[in-house]
Amino acid sequence: MLRLENCRIMNGDYAVEADLEISAGACVAVIGPSGAGKSTLVEAVAGFLPVTRGRILWNGADLTSQPPGKRPVAMLFQDGNLFPHLTVAQNVALGLHANLRLSEAEWSQVGAALERVGLGGMGTRKPAALSGGQQSRVALARVLVQGRDILLLDEPFAALGPALKAEMLDLVADLARESGATVLMVSHDPNDARRIADQVVLVAEGSAHPPQATAELLDNPPPALQAYLGTD
Repeated sequence: MLRLENCRIMNGDYAVEADLEISAGACVAVIGPSGAGKSTLVEAVAGFLPVTRGRILWNGADLTSQPPGKRPVAMLFQDGNLFPHLTVAQNVALGLHANLRLSEAEWSQVGAALERVGLGGMGTRKPAALSGGQQSRVALARVLVQGRDILLLDEPFAALGPALKAEMLDLVADLARESGATVLMVSHDPNDARRIADQVVLVAEGSAHPPQATAELLDNPPPALQAYLGTD
């Protein structure tokens, strides 16, 4: 279980309060108005932003003071963070070792991850030779080889067209089910949440609210979410 216990998260002069629990293996969308602190919330879980009050716990272990690399967390960002001078396989291999010194078994692991995301045989290509959807798959394969318990997505597929985005969301959901990973997905699109998320965390007016069932929240949104969604 992921527990944010009476947390206050700082992002510059802005603060987000969070006191909530997310069950292990859940797929949770993080939605809310622009600038409300959705990315702030997941970046705190990743260890990129400080918690000035409270604790972040995973299965009872306190992560609050642990650096990002020591947390059971992998994160997909909006731009994918691919290195143009490296091959596809090398970009994925960074998920295992930053120095790219991998054993034969580890390179086999990289190849298996590329196969799983539909990029088998493309390991020697450079990112520039791939489509936007294929580049997203490379970034996802890099996360896959890390084998972390918590997967954080900060709108990594926002630049893709609707069909490609839906395809990538389905792939994330499949991979999460296979691995048992807990997923927190920042999105500005409620349809993303309806597609793959069991629950939704609403971030609004400086607070991250405890998760609610996706359909329940989106079908009966509170005022802050109504204004964002443009519903009456």
